[in-house]
Amino acid sequence: MKAVILAGGRGTRGRPFTEYIPKAMIPVQGRPLIYYVVKYLSKFDIIDSIIILGDFSGIGKQIEKYFENHISVKKPIKFIQDTQSGTGGDLIHLRSKLGKNKEFILWFVDNLCPVDINKMYRFHKDSKTVATIAVRRYRKEETGFAIVNKGIIEEFKEKPTIELQMAECLGIYIINSEIINKIKIKKQNKKDLNLSYDILQPLSKKRKIAAYDIGKTQWLDIDSPTRVDRNKELIDSIIKKFGT
Repeated sequence: MKAVILAGGRGTRGRPFTEYIPKAMIPVQGRPLIYYVVKYLSKFDIIDSIIILGDFSGIGKQIEKYFENHISVKKPIKFIQDTQSGTGGDLIHLRSKLGKNKEFILWFVDNLCPVDINKMYRFHKDSKTVATIAVRRYRKEETGFAIVNKGIIEEFKEKPTIELQMAECLGIYIINSEIINKIKIKKQNKKDLNLSYDILQPLSKKRKIAAYDIGKTQWLDIDSPTRVDRNKELIDSIIKKFGT
């Protein structure tokens, strides 16, 4: 099975930093963010190669040069140019690259999460769905909270872990390759396709999308160097679990 890293996002939340470096190259403990994702995915035997999908005609070229000149990875890496046509639209470029693989892992590059890919894959196969999304129901907050009763604060909770009313979708998927055909059909009428809303939403109405709950496994969305600075302890913990 192939792992596809989606690394072509414009990184608007990370400006002005991401006007000069792609989000995938945000420094984390002295290395680019994408280094940790690639190294982590390379550890799993069910993954035979890695595809990085990005804008290599622009600043995304930094990603390709980094791996060509500095880093040796156990699994083969291919770089595929995207067309900036949305998180769904860009996946159409995978059609000829997936070969006979029935599924592929899709990992949004700004996600740091030591999710067990083997367990997630077994869950996906058992669910008999066309896609499985990693989700979480618990989130550790970055600010303080208060328990309020009739306008009076009764107790303070410093950065608590709260249970969410709705599951939060993370940027880690296992997708059946047949979805690429659905994307091709949709692109005939729409240039930019959002993976969740344009492609997976109609399938969810038919109960064909599974949710893999990561429980209290740590996760962080890294959209800027500022987010890295604010979450050093969490990042240290995740990277230790990555084993990179």
